[in-house]
Amino acid sequence: MADGTGVLIIGDSSGGELASTTAELLAAGQKVASELGEELSVALLGDTLDAAAQQAIAHGAQKVYAVNHPLLAEYQIDLYLAALEALCKEISPQVVLIARTNEGRELGPRLAFRLGVGMAQDCLEVSVDASEKRLLANRPVYGGNAIAVVSCDQTPQIAAIRPKAYEPAEADPSRQGEVVSFPVDLNASQARTTVVDTVMEAAEGVKLEDARIVVSGGRGLGGPEPFAHLEELAKIVGGTVGASRAAVDSGWVPSSYQVGLTGKTITPDLYITVAISGASQHMAGCSGAKVIVAINKDAGANIFKEARYGVVGDWESVLPALTAAIRELTQA
Repeated sequence: MADGTGVLIIGDSSGGELASTTAELLAAGQKVASELGEELSVALLGDTLDAAAQQAIAHGAQKVYAVNHPLLAEYQIDLYLAALEALCKEISPQVVLIARTNEGRELGPRLAFRLGVGMAQDCLEVSVDASEKRLLANRPVYGGNAIAVVSCDQTPQIAAIRPKAYEPAEADPSRQGEVVSFPVDLNASQARTTVVDTVMEAAEGVKLEDARIVVSGGRGLGGPEPFAHLEELAKIVGGTVGASRAAVDSGWVPSSYQVGLTGKTITPDLYITVAISGASQHMAGCSGAKVIVAINKDAGANIFKEARYGVVGDWESVLPALTAAIRELTQA
């Protein structure tokens, strides 16, 4: 594609409401658009987009492309890809930002291929090279042990940003923006796969990625049964439970519990880790935590380098004592 103009956010909505990841992308997009001197716009796909479009404007979008079509009511990779390809070829954005969600992992690389460009994956931060006016993206490499700064030399410059990498800007309902209806020609035959059933996973309490307090367990717990103790503590402090990849891979807890490079990124006020060594892959998912408390019997564990507070000891002795003390404080 020729040199483009503007910064385009590939947005997402659920139940007619703007997704939190899109609000985060808008915070990133505002910075990039300002440094480039370009307009910030959002693409929303679905069949009921009015409310989400206004929410996008409230969070900083100057323009919203509303791609309304009955076939876009539910996410389907082929149809969403066709719609986004048509939009990008029509408006020729200079920069495209997409969230690294499950859908974004599918859409981003495919869209980049369709547009004949590369893509920066799993970005923690994006900025602009002042001299070249090109997008710069910080992304973890070598299992999270280092951060690489990459740039895109083709247009559009596409980057997928990790959820929770940016704090959403506060919504301002008084903001004004333009909503542009973008018609697309779609038919059901374009969809090569069909959703035959949707199974909702039952969950209680706050979502892991939205929790202010998270209590996570690792391989050192030795099995699934100790997670009941973590659940107890999390309930007392009003938090939720997470896990390391080792605990998930062992089948002790569902994959939705996983925190880390290949799991969820969390930014809680308090992160309590129990029997987690603190490998770089895990820390990549929780480095945004304001306070980390570590319980581990290995005094040399890497987690103690990252934690503000740490207890060297067997979790079977430390955790019950901590839980009892917190219960007493909260009931006082």
